Amino acid sequence: MIENDNTLSTHETIYRALRNSIMHGEMTPGQAITIRGVAQQFETSMTPAREAVRRLTADKAISISATGRLSTPELRAERIEELASIRALLEPELAARALPRAHINLIERLSRINTLIEQAIVKNDSVAYVRSNLDFHRTLYLRAQAPAMLALVETVWLQLGPTMRALYARLQRREAARNHHTIIAALKAGDEPGLKLAIRLDVTQGLRMLSGG
Repeated sequence: MIENDNTLSTHETIYRALRNSIMHGEMTPGQAITIRGVAQQFETSMTPAREAVRRLTADKAISISATGRLSTPELRAERIEELASIRALLEPELAARALPRAHINLIERLSRINTLIEQAIVKNDSVAYVRSNLDFHRTLYLRAQAPAMLALVETVWLQLGPTMRALYARLQRREAARNHHTIIAALKAGDEPGLKLAIRLDVTQGLRMLSGG
């Protein structure tokens, strides 16, 4: 239960929790969501639950049908391709901006996160895989010091979260950890073209397989 009398703070807490759940693939594509169910989950009133869902609908993290049914997005192939293209444009640029600040502590942290990804693959844990994969990218991109660009990328991640889970389950993909080794090697070498290429491959490879591209 959320122990907070401030409606704004309560809805913000619900919003962030649901946002993370969707982004990390804890929900499947097309999974139904109800405001009453959200309120019950967080043991709060309908008002903050409704506001949180409204914000997530505006973020395109929740879809609303013509009949008013709320659910996580079920993305068509062309939409997946569009979002993959956005990632391919923005994320290599974020990585390149982070490169001058990619000191040894960052590289070691990325290596530790990649170990978690490898463990998630061994355990066949799709949610841990998606969560750790995004953590790897976010940790690197924070060094770019480009918050507006990162916010745009996170909006794309949010829309793709359930699809990323479905992608893992369908393809049993293992290339992310290998791609990340290439990314880490490029960071160590200060190789900007190699880094951008590795990022572009990593963020589009599986998605384009899923979309048939």
